[in-house]
Amino acid sequence: MAQPSFFKQGASSTLAEIAALTKAELADASRADQRITGVASLDEAGPMHLGFFENVKYAGQLAQTRAGACLVSERFEASVPPHVAVLRAKRPFRAFVAYARLIHEDAMRPQSGFDLTGIAASAVIHPTAHLEDGVTVDPLAVIGPHVEIGAGSVIGSGAVLSPGVRIGRDCNVGAGTVIQFALIGNNVLIHPGCQIGQDGYGFIFAETHQKVPQTGRVIIQNDVEIGAGTTIDRGSLRDTVIGEGSKIDNQVQIGHNVTIGRHCLIAAQCGLAGSLTLGDNVALGAKVGINNHLHIGDGAQVTAMSAVKDDVPANGRWGGFFAKPTKQWFREILAVERLPRGGAPGADSKDAKDERRG
Repeated sequence: MAQPSFFKQGASSTLAEIAALTKAELADASRADQRITGVASLDEAGPMHLGFFENVKYAGQLAQTRAGACLVSERFEASVPPHVAVLRAKRPFRAFVAYARLIHEDAMRPQSGFDLTGIAASAVIHPTAHLEDGVTVDPLAVIGPHVEIGAGSVIGSGAVLSPGVRIGRDCNVGAGTVIQFALIGNNVLIHPGCQIGQDGYGFIFAETHQKVPQTGRVIIQNDVEIGAGTTIDRGSLRDTVIGEGSKIDNQVQIGHNVTIGRHCLIAAQCGLAGSLTLGDNVALGAKVGINNHLHIGDGAQVTAMSAVKDDVPANGRWGGFFAKPTKQWFREILAVERLPRGGAPGADSKDAKDERRG
């Protein structure tokens, strides 16, 4: 039985059309009319597929690929097997993505989980809610009083929008997501299972811990994407803000009063403690933890699994536990690795001598 695909198959394209779209150069003009019907990795591609190559780690896959065509830089062009048409590109992966986005437009954002347009009969919508034309609401979604939703937005099954929430146009709210005390801009993609706008973690430390009222909001600006299972706490006194164009991965925790700048990238399982600030274009690797009240400067990058307890300057490259500039971190790691086992620098321990005798 043929393997099922969950995405529509785009129309086939000639190599000449792909070259024009991706701004690549077809090395053999006689193959201009050769047709491609899809994209695939080099190791799984067949004669009707387009692949790409730009990492020498996969040179073995390139040598054995059955792909019909391959986007490749001039540097590696000679390594492409003769049966594979060469599309010469300065940035092969970017060119590959440009074509993949064209033929798999339906994979760019979730559609209705019930394959419908309009409002499902089982959706619960408060009479004071306002939905513009073209909003889709899947079965069992709950939309509370005074909620506003812009045209073209899709609300997934079982999602809950609490009173006063506002969602802009062309947004997607994934199934099972709960949103409260939040204002959301246009073209925002929220994957399933997110929790947005719940209490921040605020208590006065005492024998009986006293809860601090959390009266702020969550503000999510245009073109943000939020991965599945991510949690964003509302502010205590000021708002929690996610800046325009930022992309947040799955299972990220964002504490109250956090401000994330524009076009940041935050990978899976990061933990951002309350009242910290990320500047614009900050990138955090997976499982980075950042202490509260810190400032991470514009363009800074923090490597995966790092713990940050100090401010990071603009354009800094930090990593480690606790995080520090990566060059310093690497030097310290090398220094530790040079230490003899079982003693201080220069010492020759009894265990080490016994090990050599053995």
